[in-house]
Amino acid sequence: MKKSMLTLIFCAIVLFVHAQKNIFPVASTQPNKAQKEQIARKYGMFMHFGINTFVDEEWTDGSIPAAKYNPPAVDAEQWIKGAKDAGMKYVILITKHHDGFSLWDSKYTTYDVASSGNKTNVVEAVAKACKKYNVGLGLYYSLWDRHENGAVKNEQLDKAYNTFLINQLHELLAIAKKEKVKIVEFWFDGGWVKANTRWPVQDIYNTIKKQQPDCQIGINWSIGAPGKPDAHNVHPYEQKDGYPIRYFPSDFRLGDPHLPVNPDPKIFSHDGKNYYMPWESTICLSGKWFYNTKDQDYKSADELYKTYKIATAQDNILIINCPPTTEGRLREKDLEILKQLKVHIDAGK
Repeated sequence: MKKSMLTLIFCAIVLFVHAQKNIFPVASTQPNKAQKEQIARKYGMFMHFGINTFVDEEWTDGSIPAAKYNPPAVDAEQWIKGAKDAGMKYVILITKHHDGFSLWDSKYTTYDVASSGNKTNVVEAVAKACKKYNVGLGLYYSLWDRHENGAVKNEQLDKAYNTFLINQLHELLAIAKKEKVKIVEFWFDGGWVKANTRWPVQDIYNTIKKQQPDCQIGINWSIGAPGKPDAHNVHPYEQKDGYPIRYFPSDFRLGDPHLPVNPDPKIFSHDGKNYYMPWESTICLSGKWFYNTKDQDYKSADELYKTYKIATAQDNILIINCPPTTEGRLREKDLEILKQLKVHIDAGK
């Protein structure tokens, strides 16, 4: 075999090995550059929108026909402009909740907008609006998919489902690349239905970081307990420095809808190393995550400002959920309260 051919084969092997190399956060007791940027964003909007919006339910099981999702329009610009006008630095869109309904045209499932009454690619529309208004794009994705992976107790299905999961993440990353938008945050949910070791957490981290290295990755109920790294739920008031990271690798802590305590621990452990992890609080502006025709339990601007001060102290972050309606628009009441809240926030600076 010619020397040049051997060289080509060797280079190919090196490239393959490099491509398979796992990516980890750097052990540290101080925030890294991307974490500092996340902390500086401080305040954002959660947007729960999907098939649940049309049935007055918070969680559904993946059996509601996709055609039930049928907004007359998807006014993503109104959503993002509303967040911008409220002083928010980023948004987090529900791309797929536990029901498995995907808000983009996914080639890996028929349970998505392409099979619904409105085929708008919502992820793409939100990405475009984020670019237009210079608002950070964050994406929520439920690990638990009740449509595709109902048999969560059957470990033999894990490999196929995990491949499906990673394939869908590649699709979401491709949308951001097409729109030339950075994803500032990936917010994962539903991990508690299976042991933490059964989720492809390392593959998730690798997949995202290779394309979006500064994107911050968090998985709900992020921290375990000493001797029980997969303990659920370990609330903020129970967490202490050195507690084990339940889903490693990840960059920040979640546990909705709870607020951090004071003092808030920041240093958590994995495999004998310590990692800095800020806390992101996620709360509802009204009573529900998804739009519900019976939900009239709005928080006042005064109450939200008190929450804002608690949640954003100690280098932590707050996102407030404002659910788009069946009309595909944010509620005017939400926008009114957010404007009042901005007055409080601006005056408190």
